[in-house]
Amino acid sequence: MGLNDTPSADRIHIGFFGKRNAGKSSIVNAVTGQELAVVSDVKGTTTDPVYKAMELLPIGPVMIIDTPGIDDVGMLGELRIRKTKQVLNKTDVAILIVDASCGKSSEDEELIRVFQEKNMNYMVVYNKLDLLEVCPSAQEHEIYVSAKDKKNIEALKEKIASLAPVENQKLKIVADLINPSDFVVLVTPIDKAAPKGRLILPQQQTIRDILEADATAIVVKEYELRETLSNLGKKPKLVITDSQVFAKVSADTPKDIMLTSFSILFARYKGLLEEAVKGAVAIEDLEDGDTVLISEGCTHHRQCDDIGQVKLPRWIKNYTGKQVNFEFTSGGEFYEDLTKYKLIVHCGGCMLPEREVKFRMKCAEDQVVPITNYGILIAYMQGILKRSLEPFPHILAEIEE
Repeated sequence: MGLNDTPSADRIHIGFFGKRNAGKSSIVNAVTGQELAVVSDVKGTTTDPVYKAMELLPIGPVMIIDTPGIDDVGMLGELRIRKTKQVLNKTDVAILIVDASCGKSSEDEELIRVFQEKNMNYMVVYNKLDLLEVCPSAQEHEIYVSAKDKKNIEALKEKIASLAPVENQKLKIVADLINPSDFVVLVTPIDKAAPKGRLILPQQQTIRDILEADATAIVVKEYELRETLSNLGKKPKLVITDSQVFAKVSADTPKDIMLTSFSILFARYKGLLEEAVKGAVAIEDLEDGDTVLISEGCTHHRQCDDIGQVKLPRWIKNYTGKQVNFEFTSGGEFYEDLTKYKLIVHCGGCMLPEREVKFRMKCAEDQVVPITNYGILIAYMQGILKRSLEPFPHILAEIEE
């Protein structure tokens, strides 16, 4: 996988914010060296967030996000402002663009307060330096530039790079659970929703993590597992399964081999595991008429037996015996008001940045709504959650207390 193939969730997200006609799109184009955004003197040219995955030196793989103006007007303007605020939940570095000839507005000051409240890395970029007779002294978190004349653009790129979070080398999907030369068996049913000829992203990333740990990844379909284990000649350190076939894989995996799922691994990778384990138990409290939110981070084409919209609702109803209502979100959509829900069941979040996954978890926590994820809830309903948490003894100890 080259830099151009780096998953969106693993890229540093750089968001450009500001009022209409402050020059956000011009700055985006100047920083990237590409005509990524439409530039016009007409206010409100950018009507929806524009995402562009690229490599930005000296940072590396990034996701550039150009947003609508925070002072947009009318009913559509309100929708655009809401979308802009949603972008903040996935932004690692926030860039506020201010028209240098006008100075900061109340809307700009409010955005800065939001950056600070969210503990975000940010800076204020005063654009249109070419309209000023003298360049003012920049304060901390500030720089004066001209997108038109390209003045101080290279300095801006260096400042953005200095704000980018340093990659956490300790954060692994599975590599810290295995040793060199270990065998790891991955059970991967062919997902009809995945593009033809490809494995889904969690499977790809897990295989890469295993190989980087100098271990051996053995990939099988669910009905090949039993025979594969008997023919290996060496006991695997771990079996990792797709959640949809958890029950069969558990039955076919000897008890002396650790078992977990891609969904559980990604819950840990995104910082959701402990909260999701606690949230799974909330299924016991569901009553007739309660509403469950099922939230998916990607927007793949739905199949007739889709896990999120078909299988999970069916399994939850069968397990609880209750007439439960279900609502669904996908992609970047996630409701601000969660109080109507008795449980949130989220996907593994492989397509979402860690910041956004943690934001969603915090929203649920603040509103006292239990949140779990697909694989953890499935394991709980099938009575194999404790077994699937054996690789994580500290969490296992908590639920056994």
